[in-house]
Amino acid sequence: MFETPDLSVGDFTLSPDGQTIYFTATSHGTDNLYRVPLAGGTPAEVAKGGAIAAVNAGASTLVFSKAAMTMPAELFRIAAGGGEAQPLTHEGAGGAPVQYWLIKPPSFDASKKYPVVFLIHGGPQGDWGDAWSARWNPELWAAQGWVIAAPNPRGSTGFGQRFVDEISQDWGGKVMQDLDAVFDAVSRLPYADANRMGIAGASYGGYAVDWIIGHTNRFKVAVTHDGVFNLESMALATEELWFTDWEFGGPPWSENARENLAKWSPHRFAQSIRTPTLVITNELDFRVPVDQGLQLFTALRRNGVPSKAIVFPDEGHWVLKPPNSKFWHESVFGWIRQYL
Repeated sequence: MFETPDLSVGDFTLSPDGQTIYFTATSHGTDNLYRVPLAGGTPAEVAKGGAIAAVNAGASTLVFSKAAMTMPAELFRIAAGGGEAQPLTHEGAGGAPVQYWLIKPPSFDASKKYPVVFLIHGGPQGDWGDAWSARWNPELWAAQGWVIAAPNPRGSTGFGQRFVDEISQDWGGKVMQDLDAVFDAVSRLPYADANRMGIAGASYGGYAVDWIIGHTNRFKVAVTHDGVFNLESMALATEELWFTDWEFGGPPWSENARENLAKWSPHRFAQSIRTPTLVITNELDFRVPVDQGLQLFTALRRNGVPSKAIVFPDEGHWVLKPPNSKFWHESVFGWIRQYL
């Protein structure tokens, strides 16, 4: 019907006369608004930047919500015809451009040196976008006096389907090369203190933290929230029944999946971890069950690694209750501050 660009499409709606489709799509970390004639044609950009959603189309006016890292959702109105955090890129595995967001602390002074904290997003099919959030808000992290880097490596949405799919059966492969490239690039910034760098992530981001601290000691502190630690034991425990089929090539008893689960499981490198690590896990998490965090914590304690575990008995995969969120942020920031 119409030419479809290589975008991750979100919401869509029709114009009142039924002749135009308006849709949102993720592209390079922002959720933009596009239009295309129902009869066919090439989509045209209407509005861009931040996270655009909830589009309502009038005869001559569009109303939508837009949020960004620097602001919660607000209502916007523009003509139907169309009408700031800065994304950066660096070369990743195979020469692919890897985008990352850089968020600086308040009253930033480029002549000074700042600790750096890298935030790794979950999914892994997801992204760090220019959107407001009460959870894992990079602005709140930067307000602690740190430079924050939020990369979009292999598996991230908004950079074409091939980029998304290249993490499948390769959880610790090209994506880690992408992340290493960003780590190196940021550490060379004149205001970045390469001797005071930390790393944090949740879900797949927690997996990435678990994997990375088992392969390098470059980070002074780590936080892993609901992270996958033992892929082999989680394969038949997660609520995501399709998990091993898509991510690791088949049911866990298949030869392909068995090889991938063993190859990419962080628990096989636990003996190499030396980074002080805060482990957070939730008893009502059926996606990454609570034992994943407890296994990591046990390994850390057995190896004499400075570590602390926090278990929320009343939270699922995310910490959503306000008192718990307050405790989470205080604990996470306090742990990082202790080592940076």
